[in-house]
Formats: sequence, structure tokens, C-alpha cells
Amino acid sequence: MRLLAMRIPISSPISLTVLTSRPAERVREKIERTAGRLVATVDEIGDEIGIRIANKRIAVTPVSILTEGAQGNPVDLGRAIDKAAATVGVDFVGGYSALVHKGFTRNESEFLDSIPEALSVTERLCGSVNVATTRAGINMDAVARVGRLIKDAAERTRERSGLACAKFVCFANAVEDNPFMAGAFHGIGEPEAVLNVGVSGPGVVNHAVQQAAKDLPLQEIAELIKKLSFKLARAGELVGREAARRLGIPFGIIDLSLAPTPVPGDSVANILEAMGFERAGTHGTTAALALLTDAVKKGGAMASNSVGGMSGAFIPVSEDAGMIEAALVGALSLDKLEAWTSVCSVGIDMVAVPGSTSAETIAAIIADEMAVGVMNNKTTAVRIIPVPGREVGEMVEFGGLLGSAPIMPVNRFSSDQFIRRGGRIPAPVHSLRN
Repeated sequence: MRLLAMRIPISSPISLTVLTSRPAERVREKIERTAGRLVATVDEIGDEIGIRIANKRIAVTPVSILTEGAQGNPVDLGRAIDKAAATVGVDFVGGYSALVHKGFTRNESEFLDSIPEALSVTERLCGSVNVATTRAGINMDAVARVGRLIKDAAERTRERSGLACAKFVCFANAVEDNPFMAGAFHGIGEPEAVLNVGVSGPGVVNHAVQQAAKDLPLQEIAELIKKLSFKLARAGELVGREAARRLGIPFGIIDLSLAPTPVPGDSVANILEAMGFERAGTHGTTAALALLTDAVKKGGAMASNSVGGMSGAFIPVSEDAGMIEAALVGALSLDKLEAWTSVCSVGIDMVAVPGSTSAETIAAIIADEMAVGVMNNKTTAVRIIPVPGREVGEMVEFGGLLGSAPIMPVNRFSSDQFIRRGGRIPAPVHSLRN
């Protein structure tokens, strides 16, 4: 099982008018009090039923909301949240986030500027910015800002290969119950605290598809994946509901997303290749990924009425050994990843590009992904790392679950003038649904 995530709203401690050490301490105390038994409880359940819960994570209310109307440096609050995450023993804590898809408040504008510092001086803290929705369109001023923030974050962690960027994601149509990092935050419509489970089994699915007959029709491959997804979802809900009962908080959702890890075989790319491709990224793999994503969703929907989050297939390059290999031999490009986004979860994920890539080019890559999400009424995202001092063809190591990545080329032609226009790309006509 991939992960289990607790979500904790922490709005009340920041009702004071000044962001002092006392409110930050109260935030830290609430996280430690609410999630203090999370890790021990889920490890205990895992031992009892023989299912290892690989990662434990926390998401909090978007920090930009908490600091609205306050004075002081929000990085102090980020440090307190990071310290609390370390104390309770979770892998990551999400929610250093802002929702600016239609515009900025004065506080949100100032908060955005704090993101590079906050992510560079903390270890577990993750952040996100939602810059587009199908209802609002794309805030291109925010897109341009994010391009500059990513460059700043990369430079601040130059000695660690731009690692701060690996803890930041830019969204279109961000969901409020996503348990996966780096984009998790506790949505404002959620209860006081809630426990969500992310179930991921690319290794299991890969093994099954590998063992299937080479001439098995595609509808039978889809049925095979659907049945496996059903079993994974049932197991995940069992763990989640029992953990919620023992912790005394509501059970939220099952996010049945195939999320790869650097472990060989635990790869979405390898699943695609097992369907009949020499390398992931070649012609036809978008169709195969559509089949995979749909089968996963159907299996989850059959297993539980609590399926939520994004529930599809993730394609983080650095965390997927098969995608790394495909990128190294030239089968997988940024353009193909963008095409895949139209049929799977999120998008340009954990992609390393040359450190010389301009902020405008990064913003343009983000804009393309946001457009895919807005026009298709789905969640899309960008987690991109311009690695300082590195060029195309080199490898960069991020370590742990973040893996390693080849530096991938970007289009050499400029998008600068388009990005500098700013403004907002209006919502599409199909957003008028009422």
C-alpha cells in the first residue's frame, strides 16, 4: 500500500492579527496532538493484517488562508509545521499552498514570494499553487509568477540539485482530498480532521500484465487491471477505516492512483511496455495509458463508494525506473508527457530540465498543462526542477522516494512574449454548466 494521509485544518490558531511565535507554536501543538499516534497506529495495523503502509503524510489547511490579515513572515509558520511533521514521524507535510486561480489578495501575493524560502529551509514541508480551474480559466499572471518562484527555489537549493522544486507543484483544478505529495492540502470543505488512503499497486499490475498471454485482447487486459484495482481498493479501505476508528477521526476517501517508486518493476512505464511497446513514450502509449487509467478508476468505483482524490495513474519521471530508461533513450519527451496528461492523473511530474531554462519557458510549460486541465475539466499539474549547473543528458540524484532523473531537453524557441502579456485566459464555454 502506497500511503496513508491525515488531513488537519489549522485555521483557528491564526485568528490573531500578528503572526508571532505563539500562533506558530499553537499550530505545531495541534498537529502533534491530532496526528501524534498516526504512524504507530497504521504500523500496528499493517503488522496485524500483513499489509505494509509505505508512507505516512499530513496535509494542513492552505497556509495562505491561515495568514490572511496577519503580519510577520509565513516562513516561520512553515518551519513550525515542518518541525511538527518531524516530531510525529511522517514523511511529508503538505499545505504550504495558495489558491489564486482568479486573482490574488494582497496577502496571497506576499505569501507566494515566501514559497522558495520556506521549501528550501525545511525538509518535509511541501507546497502548491492552484492557478487555473475550468470555471475560472487560467490566471496567467500567477503562471508567470510561479515560473519565477521555481527558478528562485532551484537556486536556493543549488547544492542539492534544486531539491526545493521537488516539493512544489502547480495545479489546475486542484482537488481538496488528494493524499499524494507534493500537492496535498486540507480543503476548506473538509471536516475537523480526516484520514485518507492512497492505494498504489503498479508493481502488482505490472506483474499481472507481464504474465498475461501476449495475444490477449485489450478488453481482457482492461478487465484484468480492473479486478486487481478492485482488490487493492478493498484492502486500502479496510486499513483506512480501521485506522480512522482507532484514531477517533472520520474516514475520508480512497485515492486509487498508480503511483510508481524507483524500485525496479514498480513502474507505470513498465505496465505500458508490457502491453506491447518497445519503450514507453512511443506511438500508441497514450491509448494504452487511457486504458490503464480507466480500468483503475472502474475497479476502484466497484470496490468503494468513497473513491476520491485523483484516482488514476501518475507519471513522475524521476520516481519511475521505466520512464527514466525511456527518457534516456529518447523515447519519452516533454511533449509526450503532455499528451499523456490528457488521459491520466496530473502531468509533467518530477521532470528535470537544464538549469539554464528561463522562468518564461517554465511558465509556458505550466500554461500548456493548465490548458489541458481546464479544457478537459480534470486535474493537471507541473512539478519541474530546473537543475542549476546541469545540462541535457546528465543524471541528477534526489534521493529516497524522489529517485533520480535525466535532464530532459526543452523546446529551444522562445515563449517569452506570450508569457509577458499576463492577464487571464478566460474560462472555456463548456464551463457554463448551470
